[in-house]
Order: sequence, then structure tokens, then C-alpha cells
Amino acid sequence: MATPSDWVAGARPRTLPAAVAPVLVGTGAAAQLGDARIGRALLAAGVALALQVGVNYANDYSDGVRGTDVDRVGPARLTASGTARPAQVRAAAFAAFGVAGVLGVWLVALTGEWWMLAVGALAVVAAWTYTGGRRPYGYLGLGEVGVFVFFGLVAVLGTTYTQAGRLSWPAWVGAVAIGLLACALLMVNNLRDVPTDALVGKRTLAVRLGEHRARRVYAVLVVLPVLLAVVCAFASPWCLVVLVLLPPAAVLAAVVLLGARGRALVPVLGGTGALELGLGVLLGLGLAV
Repeated sequence: MATPSDWVAGARPRTLPAAVAPVLVGTGAAAQLGDARIGRALLAAGVALALQVGVNYANDYSDGVRGTDVDRVGPARLTASGTARPAQVRAAAFAAFGVAGVLGVWLVALTGEWWMLAVGALAVVAAWTYTGGRRPYGYLGLGEVGVFVFFGLVAVLGTTYTQAGRLSWPAWVGAVAIGLLACALLMVNNLRDVPTDALVGKRTLAVRLGEHRARRVYAVLVVLPVLLAVVCAFASPWCLVVLVLLPPAAVLAAVVLLGARGRALVPVLGGTGALELGLGVLLGLGLAV
């Protein structure tokens, strides 16, 4: 029987910065427009975190029942390890999606922009079909596309719009930067699993590119967002503070480019999540100031 610590590990805490960071940037962009609303920001954060946890449990369930998680390098999965029954993991995924839905409806009700419910529904569908369904797009090498759209553009711009009722060019730049870092998080996760994913037919982008090119793409994905964020200094000079993240981004890129593999990539995954959170905090504050 799965213990509470097993369920916490199954939620994959290292990926949760991908949920919080876009809300921080989106709120900073709203503040830069003069209309930040903390209550709505907290609701947006709740939606994002619940979706992230839901997609993590959904991936655990879908990969587990497909047999693609039997031999993996990272932390053990609930379904594949037999720690929890598949039905329990699936129920946990849908419970998280349910929480995201309730918070999302609450947020939309405050804004009066009911069309945004359709965007939220698409996000849940994308979360489930990443590895679930008959033709999961994550198995076709399109996972980074989904992550960029929903954990980058939609998350940042949606946060700004629900608070300010409009968008700005810094919000768009921040959305792209956060989306690229979210892709880096997925890329390094999949790079770690390239040998096993290739054997079971899971054709992630890392598998399609091959290890050598996937490593170079990862390096671009962690360094470029910091440079993009610097552009926001034209809106607020305080955004230059993000330059302090350039050295850690370069270190992460160097570790991957020098050939770290297997368990050596687990700290890189955590470091990438920390980098994304750091960018969210500093860029959000820079825009707000």
C-alpha cells in the first residue's frame, strides 16, 4: 500500500516550479500594467499546481499500464512499481484535475470571461492525452509543444489577463521565456530516459533528436530564456536582475553538454526546476517594481 510519502513523490515535486513560475511572471506583468490582484493570482497558482500534479499522476498511470515505466532511471513510479493500484493513481489524477476545475471556475467567475473555461478544458485534455489515450502526443515527440503552449503561453498570459484584462509585450516575452524553460524541464527528464524510452517505442523529442542533439537543444532552452527576460528591461530596468541566473543556467548547460546521463541527470532536473522558479521570482519582481 502506498504511503503518504509515496504519493508526495508520485506528484514529482521537482516539476512543481513549472506551475508556480508562470503565475509569478504573469502577476508581475499585470502589476507592470498597474492592475495586479493577489487573490486572483493565488487562484491561478492553485489551478496551475493542481494541473501539474494531475498531469504527473496521469503520466504515472498511463505509462504504468502501457508498461513503459518498468525499467526507468528516475524515481520509482506508483503504478509501475506496484506501490499503488492503477485505479488509485488514475483517481488521484482526476481528483487533481477536479480541484483545478473548481478553482478555474472560481477565477473565471471573478473575471466574467466565461470563454476562458474552454481554455481550461483544453488544458485538462492536453494533460491527460500527453501519455494517455489511443495516440498520446508525448509518444510522438510533441510533448514540448504542449508544455510550451499550456505551461508557458497559456499560464503566463492567462494569469496576466485574469488580473489586468489585457496583455502587454513584456507578458508575451515572459510567457515565451517561461515556456522554453518548461520545455527544458521536460527535455532533461526525457533525456535521462532515452535508452529505455527508445526500447519501448516512446518516441519523445529527445529520442527523435538523439542524445547528442537533445543535449544541445537543452543547453539552448536553459540559456535563451534568461537572455529573453533581459529584454523586459526596456519596460522596467529592474528586470536586469535576471542576469544573476545566467551563471547557473550555463552550469546546467555545461553538465548536460559534457555527457551527464542516468542518475547524474536527476540533480539537473531539480536544478532546471529551480532555475525556472528563480526566473519566475526575479522577472515577476522586476516587472512589478
